[in-house]
Amino acid sequence: MEKFVVSARKYRPQNFNTVVGQSHITTTLKNAIKHNQLAHAFLFCGPRGVGKTTCARILAKTINCLHQTPEGEACNVCSSCVSFDAGSSMNIHELDAASNNSIEDIRSLVEQVRFAPQAGKYKVYIVDEVHMLSNSAFNAFLKTLEEPPSYAIFILATTEKHKILPTILSRCQIFDFKRITTNDTVEHLQEIVDKEGIVADKASLQVIAQKSEGCMRDSLSILDKIVSFTNGEVNYQNTLEHLNILDHDYYFKLLESLLAQDMAGAILLYDEINRKGFEGDMVLNGFAEFIRNILVCKDARAIKLLDVVEGMQEKYKTVAASVSAGYLVSALNILNEAEVNFKMARNKRLHVELVIIKLNFLQQAIELTMQEGSLVKKKRVDGPIAIKYAPIKQVQFKVPNTTASMGNVSNSGAGKVYIEEKKEQSISPSNQSSPVNKVTAHAATVIPITHRTPNVVQEPIQPIVNPIARPSVPISTTSSTATSVATRGTLLDTLRNKYGDKYTIQPVIDPISLTIETLQTNWDVFANKLKEENKISQGNAFAQASLEVVDENIFKIQVDSALQQKFIEQEKMNLSEYLQKLYHNNLIAFVFEMSEGERDTTPTIQQLNSKQRFERIAEKYPLIRELRDNLRLDLDYY
Repeated sequence: MEKFVVSARKYRPQNFNTVVGQSHITTTLKNAIKHNQLAHAFLFCGPRGVGKTTCARILAKTINCLHQTPEGEACNVCSSCVSFDAGSSMNIHELDAASNNSIEDIRSLVEQVRFAPQAGKYKVYIVDEVHMLSNSAFNAFLKTLEEPPSYAIFILATTEKHKILPTILSRCQIFDFKRITTNDTVEHLQEIVDKEGIVADKASLQVIAQKSEGCMRDSLSILDKIVSFTNGEVNYQNTLEHLNILDHDYYFKLLESLLAQDMAGAILLYDEINRKGFEGDMVLNGFAEFIRNILVCKDARAIKLLDVVEGMQEKYKTVAASVSAGYLVSALNILNEAEVNFKMARNKRLHVELVIIKLNFLQQAIELTMQEGSLVKKKRVDGPIAIKYAPIKQVQFKVPNTTASMGNVSNSGAGKVYIEEKKEQSISPSNQSSPVNKVTAHAATVIPITHRTPNVVQEPIQPIVNPIARPSVPISTTSSTATSVATRGTLLDTLRNKYGDKYTIQPVIDPISLTIETLQTNWDVFANKLKEENKISQGNAFAQASLEVVDENIFKIQVDSALQQKFIEQEKMNLSEYLQKLYHNNLIAFVFEMSEGERDTTPTIQQLNSKQRFERIAEKYPLIRELRDNLRLDLDYY
């Protein structure tokens, strides 16, 4: 009985022309051999199963060939090639760095480099999985790799170039291998099945190539398994069954149910898939890839990125034309998030069903966000949004002080009058179409404005109105005679008669001067109020503070310690509101000043040890010492 050899070994390339999918590397190596421009060290890096070790062996075989072809290939008939094929060549040494990664293994390799080849021109050292070497082994290899003998050539192969020291990379000629494309893999598999006499359709070979993800060794291994499973007949269905791949027909049916918002049909279809043994994460991943392919077909320029079996392209294009891009992108986001969170879900089936429910109502959600045929995107806000209050109309009047009837206006109504409208109403009937003339407000509230009232000037009344909220009804400002003014009454009465109870009018009150006497009195009242509210610490801090008036709006609070300042700052908002309301002045503010004694004693206190600090506290608060003595406590000083 003939011994079975797997296809990956049986059909391993023996020269550069038979290497699949790496023409950019094989061409460079052949030209270097023809022109005798070989480097002393090569680094082959790339994904697994793409031909790194194979190209290293072909290079070692070719440079020692006695009768090279004009194209730079080995003849495969000379003694050197025959011995290489038989595995008995003394000029080629392979080292698996994954299991021989110590410094002793590299030293042994360096010792062998000293000996010249007995036959042939070069001694070639192939170090596979070189990234597994330890740092000490790399360092022991540096000098030999930089200045090897003229007959020594090193070929390093790795799948993880980033793990190799930069000093090694700088001494090597680097070749980056790429993944083998699906078309190249299918063509190579077709050649093998033809040689082996295996019946296989192209769709099954495409599925194998997609499953291998650019790794030729994996595709050959999969082919061997399926051939054994099917007794030499490979077709699309048994390939899907053997590789545990869900047919795309299920995905088409699932998408059709979701677009029709048939939630029951979609969940029943998933139940059928689940009973066939397909895990939820496989369904999510496969459906996400399916949606991706549909999205690719939306643009004719991107159709070349469609990676499906032959004959399915037209079906994908047809479905893509009937699905909106917004739905596909949103579905991809949902599927991606669900796939990431799948491992953390306890109930895997419910997790997938929730995704199906979301996708079922996704089309309806998108339709609700459509405005005039285009998607309405949410506005992203980077900062806080100010709270919108009802607009306030501000009217400023310059009032003459010539009549007795206007006396109350000059005393209480002079300055600024703030008017707030109760409800949305167009001020001017003739300008209802203009949005500027509309004022929206809630129920009228009294809004006190406390600041200094400007001096009244004897001039004709000239209303200065905010242009945004200009009232449509003009206010008569003619003051030619005192009789006409007296007939109309005060301006406040005129406003009340004209607008009724739609506005609340609050006159500005003159601020009270800030003096140390009144400030100290109000300060003590506030401190006593804190003590009544059981805020003893804050009340004591207020009582111990010293005050000093800086100007009519600012006063200074002198404190003895940072703790006292902290207690006062806790009541800062209440204190400010209390004083501003009391003095009718919103500009009242205060600052802190630390007493000089506190500044001098702070460094001394920080330098005391624990026992000294206790004695200092006990001197200030004798009850602490009494408590220690009564309880007979022994203190641990440090």
